[in-house]
Amino acid sequence: MDPKRTIPITEARKRIFEIINEVQKPDTYYTLTENGKPKAVILSVEEFESLWETIATLEEIPDLAKHIEEVEQDIQSGAYKNYPTLEKILAQEGFVVADKAIKNQRYGVHPRRTSQGRQKPRTASRKR
Repeated sequence: MDPKRTIPITEARKRIFEIINEVQKPDTYYTLTENGKPKAVILSVEEFESLWETIATLEEIPDLAKHIEEVEQDIQSGAYKNYPTLEKILAQEGFVVADKAIKNQRYGVHPRRTSQGRQKPRTASRKR
């Protein structure tokens, strides 16, 4: 806990607008105390959402630190050059990547399967 940003709840009540403005800065939060014991934390919504996202990611990928270390080793050794390309992964999943070399063709990812009777997208027209 940062002693500069650890304050009693009664003081926080008096300075709430100042505190809210200050916690908008990156990595800034306040710890509020009651009778000298930490009771609550004030931080920006952006920082709060970032923390929750990090927690969710760590729950979904519990070995994330190990995976990061392996990739870093692959980068140093050059083994990353054998990683499959995005186009290869998409092809395995059934997608086709449009060829950018063909003029007047939009670049994008499209499913291989097309529905029959598919209509062309409408274009906006102006009356003169």
